[in-house]
Amino acid sequence: MRRVPLGSRPDWRATARANGFTFHGADGADYWDESRAYGFTLAEIERDIEEPSAELHALCLAFVADAVEDERILASLAIPEHAWDAVRASWRRGDPSLYGRLDFAYGGTGPAKLLEYNADTPTALYETGVFQWLWLEEALASGRLPPGSDQFNTVHERLIARFRQIGAGRDVAFTAYADAPEDRGTVAYLEDCARQAGLGTRFLDLADIGLGPDGGFVDRRDPIPLLFKLYPWEWAFADRFGRALHATPTQFLEPPWKAILSNKGLLAHLHAREPGHPNLLPAYFETDPETARLAHSFARKPLYSREGANVLILRDGQILSNAGGPYGAEGFIRQALAELPDFEGRRPLVGSWIIGDAPAGLCVREGAGAVTTDTALFVPHFIEAG
Repeated sequence: MRRVPLGSRPDWRATARANGFTFHGADGADYWDESRAYGFTLAEIERDIEEPSAELHALCLAFVADAVEDERILASLAIPEHAWDAVRASWRRGDPSLYGRLDFAYGGTGPAKLLEYNADTPTALYETGVFQWLWLEEALASGRLPPGSDQFNTVHERLIARFRQIGAGRDVAFTAYADAPEDRGTVAYLEDCARQAGLGTRFLDLADIGLGPDGGFVDRRDPIPLLFKLYPWEWAFADRFGRALHATPTQFLEPPWKAILSNKGLLAHLHAREPGHPNLLPAYFETDPETARLAHSFARKPLYSREGANVLILRDGQILSNAGGPYGAEGFIRQALAELPDFEGRRPLVGSWIIGDAPAGLCVREGAGAVTTDTALFVPHFIEAG
C-alpha cells in the first residue's frame, strides 16, 4: 500500500457535476481529493481486506442469531426493550440487508484491524461505486496510471443485483433528510440502482412519512410496502412511531436486526466470542473490569456515534484526540488502540463494502488526526498492475 501523487484533472469538478456528484465539497472545501491515490497490490486486497471482510461479516451474522434470543445482549447494546420484538421478528423472517461498510486500520501490513461496522446508514457509496471508477477509467485512458491497473470495486453492479433480489418487482420508497446534500445524493444514487434493477421508486422527505390505520407506514396517503431509510435505527426507535415497528407490515432497508451490528458494543461481543481473531482488537464495555487490560492506551467510543464524535484516543496516557459531540448517554466501550497509519502526515481509513453478504469494494478516507471525522477527504484507490 502506498500513497501516490498523480495530480488532479483540471476539469474534475465539471465531470463531477455532469455525473451527479454535486456533494463533492461544501463551503469552498473539496471533499473529493484525487491529487493523490492509494495503490494496493492484489495480494493486499485479496488477503488483507476482502477475505477478512467476508469472515468478519459471517461472524457478525452468527452473533445476530444469538443476540436476538438473548435479552442480556440486546440490553447491553442499549436497544430499547420496546424494539426487541421488531428486531427479533426481522431476523427470524429473514429480512434481507442491502449494504454496510467495515472500517479498518490498515497500512499495507496485515492483519487489518476492525475499528467498527457501519452496518445501518453508511454514506460514501456513490463516490466509491461510480465516481472513483470513472476516475480510474480516465486515469488509464490518459496514461496517469499504467495499463493493467485495476480497482477493487463491484459496488455498482452488486447493488443493482441486490435490489433485483430484494425487490422482486415491487416499488421501493426512499427517505432521508431532503435538505442534507450528502444524504440526498446517496439516496438518489440508490434510487438509480433500484430503477436499473427494474423497480419503481419514489423519494420522500422524512417529514412526509406517517403511520396508517393498519400500522403500515404511508407517504401521507399511500402505503409503503418497502422503505429504504437513511436514518439510524436508534433514532427511529426513539421516535413517536418507534413503538409501532413490531407490528408494521412495512419492510425496511436496512432491516431492524441491523441495529445489533451498527453499535460499538458489537466490538466487545465479537472479541469475547473470538478473543484471538487476528482482525479483532480487544474491546470491552467500559463497566467491565477487564478494561484494565488496556491500561493507558485505548479508544473510548460511545455505543452510538457518528463521524468520530465523542471518541477519546489515549496513547500511553496522553490524549491524541478527544472529540466533542452529542453521544454517549447509552454508554461506552474501550477498544485496544490501533492507530491509523501515517502517510506523509495523512491518516487513511480503509472501508470495505459489504453488499448483501459479500465484500464488494473499497474506499479510502483520510484526515490529519487520530480519528476520522466528517472533515476527512475521499481519496481514490487502484490495484497496481501485476
